Amino acid sequence: MSDATREPPAGGVPERPTLDGLEDKWSAAWQREGTYRFDRGAPRERVYAIDTPPPTVSGALHVGHVFSYTHTDAVARYQRMRGREVFYPMGWDDNGLPTERRVQNHFGVRCDPSVPYKPDFEPTPVSGGKPSEQEPVPVSRPNFVELCLALTESDERAFEELWRTLGLSVDWSMTYTTIGREAQLISQRSFLGLLERGEAYQLEAPTLWDIDFHTAVAQAELEDRERPGAMHRVRFTAGDGGDALIETTRPELIAACVALVAHPEDERLRPLVGSEVRSPLFGVRVPVLTHPLVDPEKGTGLVMCCTFGDVTDVVWWRELGLPVRSILEPDGRLREVPWGAPGWESEDLERARANYAQLAGATVNRARRRSVELLLQEGSLAGEPVPITHAVKFFEKGERPVEIITSRQWFIRTMEHREALIARGRELRWHPPYMRARFEDWVNGLAGDWNISRQRFFGVPFPVWYPLDESGAVQYERPITARAEQLPVDPSTDVPGGYEESQRGQPGGFVGDADVMDTWATSSLTPQIAGRAGLDDELFAKTFPMQLRPQAHDIIRTWLFVTILRSHLDHDALPWENAAISGWVLDPDRKKMSKSRGNVVTPMHLLEEYGADAVRYWAASGRPGTDTAFDPQQMRVGRRLAVKLLNASRFALADLPPPGEELAHPLDRAVIARLAAVAREATDSFERYDYARALERTESFFWWYCDYYLELVKGRRYNDDPRVSASAGRALRLSLSAFQRLLAPFLPFVCEEVWSWWQEGSVHRAAWPEAEQLDGAAAAPELELTALDVTAEVLREVRKAKSTARRPMRAPVTRVLVRDTPQRLRALELGADDLRAAGAIELLELTQGEELTVEVELAEEAAA
Repeated sequence: MSDATREPPAGGVPERPTLDGLEDKWSAAWQREGTYRFDRGAPRERVYAIDTPPPTVSGALHVGHVFSYTHTDAVARYQRMRGREVFYPMGWDDNGLPTERRVQNHFGVRCDPSVPYKPDFEPTPVSGGKPSEQEPVPVSRPNFVELCLALTESDERAFEELWRTLGLSVDWSMTYTTIGREAQLISQRSFLGLLERGEAYQLEAPTLWDIDFHTAVAQAELEDRERPGAMHRVRFTAGDGGDALIETTRPELIAACVALVAHPEDERLRPLVGSEVRSPLFGVRVPVLTHPLVDPEKGTGLVMCCTFGDVTDVVWWRELGLPVRSILEPDGRLREVPWGAPGWESEDLERARANYAQLAGATVNRARRRSVELLLQEGSLAGEPVPITHAVKFFEKGERPVEIITSRQWFIRTMEHREALIARGRELRWHPPYMRARFEDWVNGLAGDWNISRQRFFGVPFPVWYPLDESGAVQYERPITARAEQLPVDPSTDVPGGYEESQRGQPGGFVGDADVMDTWATSSLTPQIAGRAGLDDELFAKTFPMQLRPQAHDIIRTWLFVTILRSHLDHDALPWENAAISGWVLDPDRKKMSKSRGNVVTPMHLLEEYGADAVRYWAASGRPGTDTAFDPQQMRVGRRLAVKLLNASRFALADLPPPGEELAHPLDRAVIARLAAVAREATDSFERYDYARALERTESFFWWYCDYYLELVKGRRYNDDPRVSASAGRALRLSLSAFQRLLAPFLPFVCEEVWSWWQEGSVHRAAWPEAEQLDGAAAAPELELTALDVTAEVLREVRKAKSTARRPMRAPVTRVLVRDTPQRLRALELGADDLRAAGAIELLELTQGEELTVEVELAEEAAA
């Protein structure tokens, strides 16, 4: 039986419908009935696969998560109703620094790989999960990893509960974690493949370094923060005894200076180029060279190249073939250096040693202050330091500026693939399209290959060991890689082939690689992890490449970029066909909501106060790629919409007259024709991933429908003559069915509730309303469409008059005079009977005019 002719079941429409309890009721039903379970038997052409963002499990979700995940869910629900089998898993991103930091604070521990494993270790959670003043308890790496797993499992359960309350239509049977065994296997296998093909390599090189976390970080994890500083004009001594002036914000790095650099076309400095100058304080001879990256308009035009002060120093060092004089330790202090040894020559060793002795062991800030004092004493500072505010690079999770130190790290080749990655970005369909420019800007601005090593503990280990020679030195040039059948492995506890555990750390034995992969190195493989690449070939073939990557715009440079890179290197293909980009949620000060800023709003109380459908309504109103203000008022609007759908469905379904075979009344044909146009526009919007436009268009017409059409049709639906009521019955069935399905991606709970009153199965497995079918049922000529509009306009004026007079809407009207053009008056005649009934109008007069005017004469009120 079709939707338009199905009879409401006896007692199916409740007396007093309510939104209360719908989340629990329908969440349980969807789980019980497997409403959103992915059908592996579906043919590949029907599969729509989504690379769902795995949220970081490190505390609580906030409304920013609710915002963007609702967008994805609306698309998933639409695609399911379009007849596609939706592969929509959920993942948890549970490894990395945020989890480690939370475990350290929650349990009051710190990881020390030298501590032996304790199988019976029982931590004591710290009150409030805040850092304790007590010294953290050192625990072994295996114990620390166990604590990380325990805490993330607890967080994941809370996350899942919230997502279910919100109504995400994911297939919970396909949930994965980025630290899980399968994710580790897939990540390690991919890494070994890259290593075998020469796309991954290890190198002792300049490395971006966070001194608080004691770990390498990637370029994509940096952010600029404005910080106060000072510009110092410093004298180097030229060969003729004159001054070579440079300006620097980092005088503490003068000992690490390996060259002064000028722009090749700077005529002012041409006499110096090619000569050597002596550094202040240390008397080290350094060359004066040229490079086009120098800005001749900045400062004196002559700049100091140190190893290493910033990423530009790294470029100059690499391209000019300069030596390394590294003075920074991984803890951010200045190390001891062997003055007089090769590479540390000075023309005044005694002076160099005496000055540097006042800096060695100091923090960067303390060394900076002391260096300025020494320069002043020596007379090498030209003028007073000039206070400035400038952008300083920070690790996005760090609290002190990043430094650049020399260390051994694993890299994935990126720079040589830039043109190919740009081409991949142009293959991808971007929603909105302008977001592609952010991707291309990032790729074009890359300064080096991707460093994927992290000096942390809770992550995917590198499946590599190194032999030790007879003196116990690590032979990094002879890595021992795990065999495929061994994966996943942990080289800190597993043993490579041909060795025994007793040989670990012994001369002639082996050591495991101590680092773990950057969390993005695992997250870059989410399509492969979700699709179980190499573990379930049938599933992977049906889901890869996927159809959609939804994500926020701020991680285009990280998650989107690295996923494209890994797919390009491993599969020579894009990982998905479309990228749908969400904006941020902004606080009242128009700032992004984030945990680090402390301005987040947690969503559970919003879901409890307004209901999931209302919160989803606010989220889905945010345009693709556009930042949206947090607005509880919008949630109130969403709740009113849900209540209206509940009540309108109750009105339309209660005592619904039997339907006719066709729409016999002009207004019935017109309203279905209008609805067909809305369905067509909603479909077109969803196909462009503009869910917000689909909601806006549907909602607008639904309110109009409730305010006018339902009022106009009341009289006919209760008419005793079945020839009169039949057309109304059919129109109400068609329209109500269409509205419930059009709103289902946005308001899944209330739509499922009202659908259950009169339909079998779930609305979320029902077919999406087809504009062509509605058009075929209506076939309304232009005059009838005009009739619907004019009749509604006149009814509005009648109701306005009653409202102004403070009379009830059912108050009788003695006379209504309508002036309008002849054509519109002819159209009004088609709806005149419905208008008289809806407005309680005794006399309706029509007369020609230039535009619509309506005069309303209300009946006299009865005496009290």
